Amino acid sequence: MTTYDAVVLAGGAAKRLGGVDKPAVQVGGRALLDRVLGACAAAGTTVVVAPPRPTVRPVVWAREEPAGGGPLAALAAGVDALERAREHREPEPADADQAPADRPLERADADRAPTYRPPEHNSADSSSEPAPDLLLVLSADLPFLADETVGLLLGALDAAEQAAEAPLDGALFTDSGGRDQPLVAVYRRSALRHGLDRLRAEHGGLTGLPLRLLTTGLALTRVTEPEGSRAAFDCDTWEDIAEARARIREHERVLDEWITAVKDELGLDLDVDTALLLDLARDAAHGVARPAAPLTTFLVGYAAARAGGGPEAVAEATRKAVALAARWADEDRPDTKPDAE
Repeated sequence: MTTYDAVVLAGGAAKRLGGVDKPAVQVGGRALLDRVLGACAAAGTTVVVAPPRPTVRPVVWAREEPAGGGPLAALAAGVDALERAREHREPEPADADQAPADRPLERADADRAPTYRPPEHNSADSSSEPAPDLLLVLSADLPFLADETVGLLLGALDAAEQAAEAPLDGALFTDSGGRDQPLVAVYRRSALRHGLDRLRAEHGGLTGLPLRLLTTGLALTRVTEPEGSRAAFDCDTWEDIAEARARIREHERVLDEWITAVKDELGLDLDVDTALLLDLARDAAHGVARPAAPLTTFLVGYAAARAGGGPEAVAEATRKAVALAARWADEDRPDTKPDAE
């Protein structure tokens, strides 16, 4: 069963960035929106409230009315679109090469059809399971958000409900300064809908209303951002963008960031043991020749693909190459004797 659906708000005016398309701003070679979509990839259905554009994975598109109506209006539009997407499933095309014209525009399509604009509401989820009760709500400008953050929110809500022996309305992050982050949060779908309906009735609409009017009326547990996490760090200014770009290039982060960016760019959904591959590259470089390292790892990937792909295929091809590198290096030792045969 899917644990949660997701709504990502990505349609702000970005005034402090000069009005640029902030979700498309690149950090570490990946658009800010794509980085957030990667963190919530386990969602059953993901709605993005913004003008449609190529994304790293299919999503449902929505817009608030009027455009620029603020975060509460955008959140309500996302919830409405999510409910419609859950009610109206589109069957998968019989032939993948003959996909319907209104399918979500993916990154791979961008070069072939740069002028294509999908409709505002596209369901990318064809499962028939019931809608999950939890709704993850995120901003699209969180460069350091990770799936671990999502797991932390879900776990905190479960623990708080067990301690209270009663259901709560959700869990939200508080940043290092103790400020609530309602766009890094998970909410009960029914509580969110009730809160939005209440505010709409009280104020005659949601346009221009702040998010705190919603959260102050909900029973929420707070999750303090772990030290060093920066999951709630958002990019409002070019100084924020520069800080994010510098941080991902720090030694302890750069390799994971680069591998994730490459997988996104190549359309790969594969988790492998990078430490094992690095050990293989080291052995090939030291035991054979430096240029052998990239060529060997390339051949391992090719062999794994021919074997059907997947982490197991990569691990098996890597094991064979590591063993070969060890045999190669052993032959170069002066004390190595030939086999009796």
